Amino acid sequence: MKVFLMQRFFDRAAKVLAICLITSLFASEVCAELRIDITKGVVEPIPIAVTDMVGPSGKSTQFGENLSRLISEDLERSGLFKPIDSKAFIQNSRDIRTLPRFGDWRVINAQALIQVRAHIVTDGRLRVEFRLWDVLAEQQMVGLAYFTNPDHWRRVAHIIADQIYKRLTGESGYFDTRIVYISESGPLTQRVKRLAIMDQDGANHRFLTDGSSLVLTPRFSPTLQEITYLSYYGNLPRVYIFNIDTGRQEILGDFPGMTFAPRFSPDGQSVIMSMSKNGNTEIYVMDLQTRAVRQLTKHSAIDTSPSFSPDAKSVVFNSDRGGTQQLYVMEADGSKVRRISHGKGRYATPVWSPRGDLIAFTKMLSGSFYIGVMRPDGSGERLLAQDFLVEAPTWAPNGRVLMFFRQGRTTKDGKGGRSRLWSIDLTGHNEREILTPIDASDPAWSPLIP
Repeated sequence: MKVFLMQRFFDRAAKVLAICLITSLFASEVCAELRIDITKGVVEPIPIAVTDMVGPSGKSTQFGENLSRLISEDLERSGLFKPIDSKAFIQNSRDIRTLPRFGDWRVINAQALIQVRAHIVTDGRLRVEFRLWDVLAEQQMVGLAYFTNPDHWRRVAHIIADQIYKRLTGESGYFDTRIVYISESGPLTQRVKRLAIMDQDGANHRFLTDGSSLVLTPRFSPTLQEITYLSYYGNLPRVYIFNIDTGRQEILGDFPGMTFAPRFSPDGQSVIMSMSKNGNTEIYVMDLQTRAVRQLTKHSAIDTSPSFSPDAKSVVFNSDRGGTQQLYVMEADGSKVRRISHGKGRYATPVWSPRGDLIAFTKMLSGSFYIGVMRPDGSGERLLAQDFLVEAPTWAPNGRVLMFFRQGRTTKDGKGGRSRLWSIDLTGHNEREILTPIDASDPAWSPLIP
């Protein structure tokens, strides 16, 4: 997909899109004061108005309405914004170049106004413009325009939502991303598991494998649109790397006895994993260029579920070397192992935040499962979600939202036990189900799409 962007400033420029820079869509832009502080515990969503500006034709009108709707949905799902019903709007002007009547928007309590306009240009491309206004300060905060194939309007909407999120929070957005997960079907005793992928909002869903082989624990590369996952061909476990854009798949290696998912290093040049040899499970790292494998842990206990820190200097993993399943951190060379979890219960599936400030984990305590976070030194433990079974947290690329899967109880007659995807932010108050066609488990969140 190619999206052409005209703008005054755009952070992901050279990586994301083919770009044309212009001095500005509009006159000079002044930094406004409107900003959400998302470092606080509970954030009250700010009221926003998203207008569906129309173009010169009926088809353009539909694009404008669809774009506005999707932008509004993205922002609302973050829990930080509360879109105002368009029936409450007073100003009816739909020309994006008309200065808003700020008093009309203050009356309905809108703090931010987002104007979107879309129309098909002569060469068949879709031109999308948007403006973000601080209603209280009566200032424009952002003004951008994009050119793209009309079929790619959804991605443009996600990119715009990311820009709004970043401008109003100071943090990178996470809407222009994808989720890979394990799609599950069939009876609980004979599950068919396929690798599936979709946009973060559930759109553009497709299966990547046909279900003929068991697949487990997919993980995204932090630098490329690649996935590593474990697949059993017959009874032989193999690690694969799958390129989403090209569809190319290659075997990383045959690793008999592997216990948990491989994960990419932050630079995408190596994969860290746990392997079982001679009845002992240790952590290893493989260089993807040379295929050289290096052992990091050497202990009689079970060491599993490794995850690199964003700076690649440390690794978190879980081990029963202390008698129960707990979280440990070590240097990237395997030295200076230290335990960081000290609460009651058992800990598993740790994953380091992209920001480096937190480690997410699964906790088992008194017959229940929890999704929680703690600092890398083990302090500040907080439990965000709880149920009969919740497991496998994965971070949004901005480190502010987690996704995981939740499985219900099974009845005596073998019914129930559905497995679904959920997301929750770090406040623990914005929990949302992510809809999938059938049962789903073990999600992995992509970086922002390049």
